[in-house]
Amino acid sequence: MDPRSDFLILGSGIAGLSAALELAEIGSVSIVTKKETVSSNTNHAQGGIAAVMSPLDSIEEHIADTITAGAGLCNEAVVRKIIEDGPERVRSLIDRGVKFSKEGEDLSLGLEGGHSKRRVLHAGDLTGREIERALVAAINAHPNISVYENHVAVDLITEHRPSTVDASSENRCLGAYALNPVSGKVESFTARITLLATGGAGKVYLYTSNPDIATGDGMAMAYRAGAELRNLEFVQFHPTCLFAPGVTEEAGRRFLLTEALRGEGGILVRADGSRIMKGLHPREDLAPRDIVARAIDADMKRTGSECVYLDVTMKSRDYLKDRFPNIYARCERLGIDIAKDPIPVVPAAHFFCGGVQTDTEGRTTIPGLYAIGEVAHTGLHGANRLASNSLLEGAVLGYRASKAIGDDREGLRSDQFPLAKAWDPGEAVPEDEAIVVRQDWEEIRQLMWNYVGIVRSDRRLELASNRLRAIGAEIADHYWRTLLTRDLIELRNIALLAELIIKCARSRRESRGLHFNSDCPESNNECVRDSIVNRYSSGKSHLGNQEAARR
Repeated sequence: MDPRSDFLILGSGIAGLSAALELAEIGSVSIVTKKETVSSNTNHAQGGIAAVMSPLDSIEEHIADTITAGAGLCNEAVVRKIIEDGPERVRSLIDRGVKFSKEGEDLSLGLEGGHSKRRVLHAGDLTGREIERALVAAINAHPNISVYENHVAVDLITEHRPSTVDASSENRCLGAYALNPVSGKVESFTARITLLATGGAGKVYLYTSNPDIATGDGMAMAYRAGAELRNLEFVQFHPTCLFAPGVTEEAGRRFLLTEALRGEGGILVRADGSRIMKGLHPREDLAPRDIVARAIDADMKRTGSECVYLDVTMKSRDYLKDRFPNIYARCERLGIDIAKDPIPVVPAAHFFCGGVQTDTEGRTTIPGLYAIGEVAHTGLHGANRLASNSLLEGAVLGYRASKAIGDDREGLRSDQFPLAKAWDPGEAVPEDEAIVVRQDWEEIRQLMWNYVGIVRSDRRLELASNRLRAIGAEIADHYWRTLLTRDLIELRNIALLAELIIKCARSRRESRGLHFNSDCPESNNECVRDSIVNRYSSGKSHLGNQEAARR
């Protein structure tokens, strides 16, 4: 294996794959991904990609809807750039072979919560899978792209140890260390430019719509390397994930029911059939996700119910099987006939609006390091993401980042960079107490769900912070004693992300968008600012201030 390449991309969702295809035209690309290339949050996206593709719609209306959903924290200039680029990126996906659903000769455009017009392109209810199918086929056919599947990134490689520089110093990124599951060794991947496209961190929470790989690896690695992160308190909980106790997580709690169901007429009801959203918001069941998720959470707490219900029985069986074939089939396998019976649902952690701070070309605060997709904070989403703007952001930023990199070709030759020092395991020994990892993993996720979930309070945040301090010390000790495994790497990352989420949440003395604190339940215009964390200003941490690598 030649560990050097012009461009190293960590992750294989729409952002990373889009960037890889563009960058492969000007240099060599290595993609390091935790699983097979089709396992990502992109692949799990049911709803679609939002873009202005109809003469009945406009860029200005899409911008306005995005800013309204963002609750005062969107960067309007960023919103405009990304939404203006959207139609061209959609056409590029079509040119690459993505087959979006049509109505006759026209693209079928769905309606989702927070949108004033139909603008959500979809491929049935498996849009993400269709997009990845086309992009992966193009990746596999390109001679300049090498894919390293089932590799787990450990830490970024930087020119200097992060502990030897301060926030004002430049510390260039030179690549990343990654665990090879076959050899069990940590390998060094060096590159002129490194792109984080590692997705989100839904597995920080007990219940999530995300796949198992979504453990916040890119955000945690960037933080340890000294990058700036923003707005981690804004975690979007999708209002409608299937509630199916007694079945596996894959078939039950993790199965998301797309917002398009409500866009096509579905309503949220209690067990007695009464409507939950009636009178709570002008758009009722199509209100922004933060409002719907809080309404469901409050209703469940008030009534003591385990779930609420999504009723789409007003639609014909033929329509549901045609428009939502995956959902229809999955529910049918679980004994739920969605044409006759309301679907039991609960909210679940879904999307991170915060992340590694970047500009509109994906540049982070560390030279040589870019971040694109859900791992990044661009300013598009503000305090609450508008439905189906995530795939849009991934496609646009993957393209914009690749073009920005390509515009400056000087020094792109990877052979000008020395190989990084090999990973040094020190005195670490093989894992002999896996129960420690499992216990801490389960405790963190339960803690975050109970104390740092849809509704928070000062007391809950304090309790969570205190407990995480103790857990962090346990994990740090275990990390340095033990040879690395995927579980240990991911545990370290979710623990750090949990800590940073709480820091951001405690710093925001108001409720806004996805962050609701019952001790300060109103929005405060003096708090219209970003929450910022980096290792130089966040205080002592057992996990965040460790050296970036054993080297």
